[in-house]
Amino acid sequence: MTDILCDWLNREVKLSRAVDPESFSKEFSSGYLIGELLNKYELQEDFDQFSQSRLANAKLNNFSRMEPTLQLLGVQFDQNVARNIMMEQHGAATKLVYQLYVALEKKRKAGLTGIAMDAMRASAPMKLRSIGTEIYRERLKCLVPRQTDLTLQQISDTFRNKNKYLESKIAHMKFAEEEKAKRIQEEKKIQDVEKKVVEKQRQHEIMAKIQAAIIQIPKPVPQSAVKAIEAQKLLKKKKEAELTYAEIRKFEQQMRKEPSFSRLTESTMHVMMHPQELDNSAPAITELLNTYSDDEYIRKIQKRLEEDTFAREQREKRRRKMLREQLVAHEAQEEAYREEQLINRLMRQSQQERRIAVQLMHVRHEKEVLWQNRIYREKQYEERRLKEFQEALDREAALAKQEKIELEEQAVKEKELHAKLSAERAEARYKKHYSICWEVVEQIIDLSTKIGEYRTLTNNLIPVRLMRDWKELFLKGKPIYEQAAIDPLPAEPTPEQLVELDKMNLLDEKDYDEYKVLPTDTA
Repeated sequence: MTDILCDWLNREVKLSRAVDPESFSKEFSSGYLIGELLNKYELQEDFDQFSQSRLANAKLNNFSRMEPTLQLLGVQFDQNVARNIMMEQHGAATKLVYQLYVALEKKRKAGLTGIAMDAMRASAPMKLRSIGTEIYRERLKCLVPRQTDLTLQQISDTFRNKNKYLESKIAHMKFAEEEKAKRIQEEKKIQDVEKKVVEKQRQHEIMAKIQAAIIQIPKPVPQSAVKAIEAQKLLKKKKEAELTYAEIRKFEQQMRKEPSFSRLTESTMHVMMHPQELDNSAPAITELLNTYSDDEYIRKIQKRLEEDTFAREQREKRRRKMLREQLVAHEAQEEAYREEQLINRLMRQSQQERRIAVQLMHVRHEKEVLWQNRIYREKQYEERRLKEFQEALDREAALAKQEKIELEEQAVKEKELHAKLSAERAEARYKKHYSICWEVVEQIIDLSTKIGEYRTLTNNLIPVRLMRDWKELFLKGKPIYEQAAIDPLPAEPTPEQLVELDKMNLLDEKDYDEYKVLPTDTA
């Protein structure tokens, strides 16, 4: 559809600008090409007052002037259609141009002119249409934003975009500073790691040299430690033997208090003292236990045996624990002794090695001090950079705030200036209309007064010629009463005398025209 309309406009109508489907809505958004199209078909007589500008006022003027012509052609057109075309809505201009194409083709086939089409309309619908045209213009003014509002919007958008650009730039700078600080920290960490690795390598090299310089002397096993351990073992065995003998004696004393069971006790003690003979004497013990059938006594014996077994196990555990603790203490003592011997041997190497060790310790201390100073200085640098960056941000924020305040003040001034200019234009328009109306009212009053005076003085009807002269002066806007005397016309006449001369010339021309027409009328 758009291609067909473009071909018709470019090939048949031949507008001032070639249109294509891509820019169809944009080209017709101002209304100038629509007015030119109507002018090509001799329907838009005031096309010379159309504007090619794309400002809101120019668009409003163009669409206001073409509305009566479109209504004359019967095209569906109102303020909403005009607004859609101005806003370059998709399909709005295409639909209107297609309706124009159909209506103009019908007009061309019917052979009607714009004056004929206007004359064919009834008077009542014409009056309604004129009222509708005024309503359309008022509503279109409300729908279409003013150019000042659009300009202010563009200015605000420009400064808003500038503010966003500044914010993004500040964020980018801040991000760059943070990245730079992170990169510096990473480089510092890498340098620290490298320094530590180099220092460790140097320490390893020094220790390797020291180890290489040490003469390994096999350490003899100390005899005193072995003798001490053996003495402790013998002492512990003696103590355990004494405890065992004491318990046995206590048990024998208890058993002696019961004479009826002395043989069982002796056999039991024999078993406890000689456990290796338990297997050989098992039948005898069983027979002996069967002989004495006192169950309570047997349970006591069994319980006592269990307690003795448990006590023996506990003593063995304590003995092993004590031996283990003594062994650990002995090993720690031996380790300390070996370390002491190693230190003494190292310190006995030479005075030169001692001086080297002292120098190394001093260098290590100096390096540590330098490292702490460097860390402190880097912290100061970082704090200074952060402070400068914060000051720059505060400065940018203050500038942006000041710029925003200035823009708001400028906008307020422009609004005040616009209101003042609008008020002045309205006042000038009011004065102009008032002066025109007052002049017309004065002329009407003069004419009425002149007629009343003549009728009062003559008590008769006014002659046709005199009445025609008065009407002519009234229609031409000339004063009916005499303003000044011109009988002796001076070299430099006054404005009132010039007006009187114009009145005389006008009446003379009127009389001359009547004189020329008079013979034709009499014939």
